[in-house]
Amino acid sequence: MAQLQEIVSFCDQRARTHEVVDFKEALNGLQFTNNGTVSKIGASVDSGLLPFQSAIEAGIEFLIVHHGMFWNGTCRIVGPEYEKYKSLIEGNLAVYASHLPLDAHLEIGNAAGLAHAIGATQQGTFFPYQGTDLGLVCDWSKDREALRNSLKRTFGDHIASIEYGSANPDKICIVTGSGSSVVDQIKATGADTLITGELKQHFFTIAQEAKLNLYVCGHYATETFGVESLAKEAAAKFDLPYQFIKTNCPL
Repeated sequence: MAQLQEIVSFCDQRARTHEVVDFKEALNGLQFTNNGTVSKIGASVDSGLLPFQSAIEAGIEFLIVHHGMFWNGTCRIVGPEYEKYKSLIEGNLAVYASHLPLDAHLEIGNAAGLAHAIGATQQGTFFPYQGTDLGLVCDWSKDREALRNSLKRTFGDHIASIEYGSANPDKICIVTGSGSSVVDQIKATGADTLITGELKQHFFTIAQEAKLNLYVCGHYATETFGVESLAKEAAAKFDLPYQFIKTNCPL
């Protein structure tokens, strides 16, 4: 058993949760409290009624999420929203959100975890937002086929590979989640290859014309790394069990 506020303080410091400027809807940090004690820590990419219910069934009392409870703005506490709050109170589940801090973190962030998973070496950062770079530039010592195969081993065969850039890229850019606003910044880093979560359809044409390699691996899938890393560290710090709540989101 551990004290809720001690776990919150650890997560705030480790993820720099309140130091990184984020969208106002993110409302990073503790979003929903519990009775003050925690016996099990969990992680989920998204907040929502079903992941909350799954976490409660698993005995989790502190859930770290990437997309927090207020992502869609204010709403009336009726219907599913009421059920969400009711489940949290009855299940004694505290919810902690960390969005852009867990995209950008160079050790436990989403891009850092993805780079480690495919065997890429961090070289630098790019794609600034309000003073924080959200993307990684990595060295790549193998060819494009090896990169594609590494991504398939990590994310499965459903990834989209749009290959009009170099067959032997020596640098790759990584931006997890949505990559639509970053494609035009790739070449300024000296790379022609981007790994991201999702893109709009017209980037297929842009890749052809700009001679880019674009690998689209799923918004959800590319954002599992940060919450899981932070939750594992918190669990180890406070000697608590840990579990990842998988929702099988295909998007």
